[in-house]
Amino acid sequence: MLCCIGDLVEDVVVRLCSDIATGSDTTASIVRRRGGSAANVSVAAASCGLDVRFIGKVGADSIGAALVEELRSAGVDPRIQRGGRTGTIVVLVDSDGERSMLPDRGAATELTEIAATDLEHVEWLHVPAYSLVVEPLAASTKQAIALVRRAGAAVSVDASSVAIINEMGVDEFKVVLKELQPDVVLCNTDEGATLGVSESKGLAGVGVTIVKAGSAAAVAYADGSLVASVPALTLGRVRDTTGAGDAFAAGFISGRMRSWSVEHAISEGHRVAGQVLSEHSS
Repeated sequence: MLCCIGDLVEDVVVRLCSDIATGSDTTASIVRRRGGSAANVSVAAASCGLDVRFIGKVGADSIGAALVEELRSAGVDPRIQRGGRTGTIVVLVDSDGERSMLPDRGAATELTEIAATDLEHVEWLHVPAYSLVVEPLAASTKQAIALVRRAGAAVSVDASSVAIINEMGVDEFKVVLKELQPDVVLCNTDEGATLGVSESKGLAGVGVTIVKAGSAAAVAYADGSLVASVPALTLGRVRDTTGAGDAFAAGFISGRMRSWSVEHAISEGHRVAGQVLSEHSS
């Protein structure tokens, strides 16, 4: 079973039809949908046929209840703490498809100690960096990682955001990774550059470092060497890339849990991400 720990929030996606007219009106289309990196990975992994559990916290409100039910309907086993206010992320998508996030994570960061029973039968634990930077969520997540590690589970971490890495501090972020010793770290080119992956060909203390590069090839480093380079799928114009990185992670993890090679698992990551991107293409 795959388990993901982190955010389950409401995304408010605002697609701008032009540059923002400061102090006036700007025409836009607005969509509300389930969000949160860990939740997105959970749903995408369930669509790949994995048994998936999600652990997180939402508000004691109708939005949180609806989001939890959506996870359950997608085939995910939700283990949820309730209290406070469900988080919201406003996603601004400009006319070129570039995204800017305005997060208010609400109750998601308030996850307290995770019951050992919620981690039973977990073979792989996936954690976005969002789950490692704010307390008490960070402490709860690290405790969970230690517990599943002792049980022999694999662990993956998604670097998530340059802003998150800089908020923690690059050096401190690397220290945390060395302490956690994840089997896999996933990042995009900007996150990889921030962490110095291009110079080191992988992160110290990490089994495999995956660097996604949008429409270019995704690469994997292990033991200081390049071990795979897999071209991305060719797609049409994409209006919104939200969730594609999470879908890639789900596909990659799905492949590795089936004992596929790193190269084959990256191909599966591209395939699952491509499904999300195709839904957003115009």
